[in-house]
Order: sequence, then C-alpha cells, then structure tokens
Amino acid sequence: MSQAIKFTLAVLLFLCLIDWPYGYYQLVRFCAMAGFTYLAYQAFLEDQKTELYVFLLLAVLFQPVVKISLGRTLWNIVDVLVGLGLIFSALRKKQE
Repeated sequence: MSQAIKFTLAVLLFLCLIDWPYGYYQLVRFCAMAGFTYLAYQAFLEDQKTELYVFLLLAVLFQPVVKISLGRTLWNIVDVLVGLGLIFSALRKKQE
C-alpha cells in the first residue's frame, strides 16, 4: 500500500507543474499531508528513523493550514524533487 501512496503522491506533485485552479493545489496539499503522515506512521512501525523524519518534515511542508510561501518556481522545484524521491523510494522498496 505504501508504494501505491508514493506513486499517487508523485503523480499529484508532477501535475502541479501544470497551471491549475487554486483549488487543485489545496487538494494536493491536503492529500500530501495525509499521505506523508501515513508514510511516517508506516516508517515508525518499521523502525526506519530516517524515513520517519523525512516524511514528517514533508507532511509539515505540505500541510494546508499554515501555508509556507515559497513562490511558484521554488514550489515547482520542490514538487519535482519530492516526486522523484517518492518514485525512487517506491521502486527501492519493491526490490527489497
């Protein structure tokens, strides 16, 4: 299930590169926060401290309540880097 969440979040983040109505970005923030929180919980259960902290940090970064204003260009860079990291992480877990 974690791999599916990672791939889904990666697709949502890559789609942020397209010019969407503001509501889409709000939806992505909420889904990302929920997904990263779940992934952090799974990392906690598997005693993977590094992944736990990374996913918690990402959940805070993407949370929709107190918005972190990075500007469109920087957010696009963050979206791509996080999306690529999620895909890499999902593929690495499949091989193990």
